[in-house]
Amino acid sequence: MPRKPKKKQRSGCPVSISLELLGDRWSLLIVRDLMVRGYRSFKEFRQSGEGIATNILADRLRKLEAAGIIAAEGEESDARKVNYRLTEKGIGLAPVLLELMIWGARHEETLAPCAVIDKMESERDAVVREVRRRWKTDDRTPLLPAFAPPRRKTIDTKKERG
Repeated sequence: MPRKPKKKQRSGCPVSISLELLGDRWSLLIVRDLMVRGYRSFKEFRQSGEGIATNILADRLRKLEAAGIIAAEGEESDARKVNYRLTEKGIGLAPVLLELMIWGARHEETLAPCAVIDKMESERDAVVREVRRRWKTDDRTPLLPAFAPPRRKTIDTKKERG
């Protein structure tokens, strides 16, 4: 659908235009956290385990809101707090994120359980429908569990000393 461009684009290519909006890793991870993990607040995004700096998080939230991908809403119990929610445009990224998850798990070493990825891959349409249902009903139940970072092996210095 043709739209009046907000800023000068490198080209009219849909991939290029999409990357101008979402071409950094933080933006898609914020969308993932909204869509898959049920996160809504700055604090939840900050504690997601990805290690995003607060200034970068604030910047990406502003950019995603300006692009119409997310909307900020004041919290009912405390107007000083802001919750974020995907817009219709944002929830339209569900198939893209699903394919990125499947692709990443198939071609790289990840912490995603194979059975989960197999099910997502074989039931793509059902997964996207479930993501949309959760979005429409504001169901914050995580679609997937957080993948815990790998545990670091601790070295027993007593054993090494001999």
